[in-house]
Amino acid sequence: MNKPLTTAQVAAQTDPQRIPYQKPQPYAMRPDMVILDAMGTADPRVWVPLAEHVAVRPLQFNVTQGQYTHVMRVTKAGMIARHRHSGGVHAWVFKGRWHYLEHDWVAEEGSYIWEPPGETHTLVVPEGCTEMITLFQVTGSLMYVDPQGQSTGYDDVFTRLEKARAHYTAVGLGENYVEQLIR
Repeated sequence: MNKPLTTAQVAAQTDPQRIPYQKPQPYAMRPDMVILDAMGTADPRVWVPLAEHVAVRPLQFNVTQGQYTHVMRVTKAGMIARHRHSGGVHAWVFKGRWHYLEHDWVAEEGSYIWEPPGETHTLVVPEGCTEMITLFQVTGSLMYVDPQGQSTGYDDVFTRLEKARAHYTAVGLGENYVEQLIR
């Protein structure tokens, strides 16, 4: 008995432009990473707490390029962290607003921000904002500093990876849960 044609096969018969790529992908290429619930609504355990009222939803840990991507959710106004970047950062605000004490702009819903390497700033969620959600793609490290620039700590792809691993173990997802996010 013949199997029925798939939708892609039927489309290819009527439109040659819809024929999928026929050759093999490069040797040792990692598979696509697809996270269907990037906001973690189906299982809130995927949110990794960083501080009271601050959590991140890790999306990718790129250990070969020293980069990580996560969604940050803050549920209370206040200062989040003063830090300096060793690499560039991309940010896209999904909900709420935030600003840096060192700048006169406010990042609001729909805003895109690029932060250059070397910049030091203090992230603040303003009064009246009850929830801020922003996607951050961070390259390099965040060096936490005091107002005079003295180091108080750091985070990078490896420290964030270990925080996520410890959290996922503690909440019952298992220490290997994080493996699917590593590239």
